[in-house]
Amino acid sequence: MRHNKNFNHLGRKTAHRKAMLSNMACSLIEHKRINTTVAKAKALRQFFEPLVTRSKDDTTHSRRVAFRALGNKYAVTELFREVGPKVSTRDGGYTRIIRTGNRLGDNAEMCLMELVDFNEIYGTEAKKKRSRRSRRGGATTAAAAETTTAEAVVEEAPVAEAAVEEAPVAEDAPATDEAPAADEAPAADEAEEKKD
Repeated sequence: MRHNKNFNHLGRKTAHRKAMLSNMACSLIEHKRINTTVAKAKALRQFFEPLVTRSKDDTTHSRRVAFRALGNKYAVTELFREVGPKVSTRDGGYTRIIRTGNRLGDNAEMCLMELVDFNEIYGTEAKKKRSRRSRRGGATTAAAAETTTAEAVVEEAPVAEAAVEEAPVAEDAPATDEAPAADEAPAADEAEEKKD
């Protein structure tokens, strides 16, 4: 029975699966992105992200643990020299999976798996400072920002109402293809009811 064996075996025996994940992780470290199936990418994420967390502190023990998993000293060196320092401020979620459609041969769902901090396209915008609202004194700046936007909306509203009031409403105006304005529509309906 296979009770509580909840990880994806990927249709491989243990040694084959570990070798495949190790090779994929080395390729991801070297190239910063790889094309693979979604199932393999999800399995690789579970295998790879703890290694990246280990690479944040460059100790002998962390390097030995990474080498045991990867089996490639060049990948371990790059992991600790380049990847680790770059992701040192990130708490987790070092990889991104972008689905790219299905493979032609067997219709397997494919994806692009990449390291988040090494992407030139998505990482160019400045990171927003995360702030949490507090019930105590932190709402004063948010309230001030809301009042300025509310004042801007209030200032624009009388101008629009004045323009509507100045426009003359002609009851015997010739019919046009344009729909009547929102204020003129009820007046036109009442005029038609009186004619009937």
